[in-house]
Amino acid sequence: MKVQLEKTFPMPASADTAWALLQNIEGVAGCMPGAKVTERVDDTHYKGTVAFKLGPANMSFRGDIEVKRLDAAARTLQLVAKGTDSAGGSGATMDLTARVDAIDAASCNLVGTSDVSVSGKAATFGQRFMGPVTEQVLGQFAANFATRVRAMQTPAPPATASSGPAAAPPTPEAQPLNGLALVWAVLKGWLGSLFGGKKA
Repeated sequence: MKVQLEKTFPMPASADTAWALLQNIEGVAGCMPGAKVTERVDDTHYKGTVAFKLGPANMSFRGDIEVKRLDAAARTLQLVAKGTDSAGGSGATMDLTARVDAIDAASCNLVGTSDVSVSGKAATFGQRFMGPVTEQVLGQFAANFATRVRAMQTPAPPATASSGPAAAPPTPEAQPLNGLALVWAVLKGWLGSLFGGKKA
């Protein structure tokens, strides 16, 4: 089963700041719920994991990430990620192209186009749920990305002789993606549109 999405998210930082983060594959992965880069093979190949929680069940995907294109002039990144869960019952592939478009000196848009293919148990959600769930995940990713670029945009306080240079903020530990919460959010949105559309 395949899901295609194209979304635009406003970012509270300059295009140069957002592009600096977008080039950092580990940083980008840290913005994705449940994702983590575990090994950097070379400049274009990485290994990583995605933790997924659905009620009491926990799934862990392991896979490879390949950077297909990194165009500084167009501020565009294309990467392909492929993985299977530890039990071998599900597989997923994502082809993602992300672009930063400048708006003004202090804001920009992050434009993402993704093709996501799933197989096995992960495909049992069906087309009705996979699209909205993927949108929820991208929304969480964009919120985390915005938080990081906002922090990068804010000037650090000057270091004093006694305190030394300011330390970079630690990267939070990746938390499992809560699939049940995502499905519930999708159901609430679907029910709201269903009954809300019948109001006079």
